[in-house]
Amino acid sequence: MTTADDAPDPPPGRLLLLRHGDTEWSRSGQHTGVTDLPLLPEGEQVARSLAPLLGRYQVVHVRTSPLQRARRTAELAGLQSDAVDEDLREWDYGAFEGRTTKEVREERGRPWSVFTDPIEPGETPGETVEEVAARASRVLAAVTPHRHEGDVVLCGHGHALRILTAVYLEQAPRFAAHLTFHAGAIGVLGHHREDPVIEAWNLSPDPGVEA
Repeated sequence: MTTADDAPDPPPGRLLLLRHGDTEWSRSGQHTGVTDLPLLPEGEQVARSLAPLLGRYQVVHVRTSPLQRARRTAELAGLQSDAVDEDLREWDYGAFEGRTTKEVREERGRPWSVFTDPIEPGETPGETVEEVAARASRVLAAVTPHRHEGDVVLCGHGHALRILTAVYLEQAPRFAAHLTFHAGAIGVLGHHREDPVIEAWNLSPDPGVEA
């Protein structure tokens, strides 16, 4: 019988989750899944300001979403991407792409959230939260070997990275609804003994963003 003492030690490297800087739709609260928007000038400025914060870590591997807002954020933060990973894409919101939660709630006359209501097909098929979690699991498996060498940066998107965090913490994917992740902020995942933990969340050099 396997005991806790027999279990392999978790990799010592941390996961640094980097959400892209602001875009026009992140500012307005519109769900931005597959739409490939550029950063706003303010989003570019915040991305550049992250370089000193990231410099505190021993980064050995950088992985980005293929969408330009994530790739550009990594570049401006002084990171060189080692892999562009389709599994780091943002949630495909289907019919809710480009719409705000407020708009959908007013239309339906009731509370609504992507975490509690079905995603309906639109111009794209959309994804369930479980499908996003399956992608997150593949990302986590892919970067585990690198974490034995040092810290790993995952540069992506708000909802997808929140779901990845839930998976990492061994929680149900919908636990991500209880997390919030600011544009241009960093989350740090690690271990306390054998337990996966959040070491830091919403780190930002911007004094206007609450840590």
